[in-house]
Amino acid sequence: MKTAPRRTAPRLLVLLPALALTAGLVAGCSEGGSSDGASPAASASVEASEQVAENVGEFSYEGVDGKTALELLQEKDPDAQVQGKGENAYVTAIRGREADPETEFWGLYVDDELAQVGAGSLETKDGQTITWKLEEIEQ
Repeated sequence: MKTAPRRTAPRLLVLLPALALTAGLVAGCSEGGSSDGASPAASASVEASEQVAENVGEFSYEGVDGKTALELLQEKDPDAQVQGKGENAYVTAIRGREADPETEFWGLYVDDELAQVGAGSLETKDGQTITWKLEEIEQ
């Protein structure tokens, strides 16, 4: 009986960020103290976890009374790419990850619920979690 060949590429995509995180932690732990007083291991793990989050296409931050989701996004990621302005703004890239306009978009969520208005119209509140998720366009 013949078995189907196993696909290893998806496993490699999962393992590579984990290996990079491990290597960063080991390298950070093996260095002496840092000049800024911060732990090298702590800074290595933060940088690596941000990279992993970027790879999976999700970015979150806390809401602030009186500020829109778009204003906060641009504060948290000054390099975010946006087409249009204000209520007509459309986010095309976050943390250097550009959505493929043919197959993807950045979806806006408030406390894990899909937002009913755009980022330029969405007034956030203290305590809310604003999350952008890279999603596939259903065809």
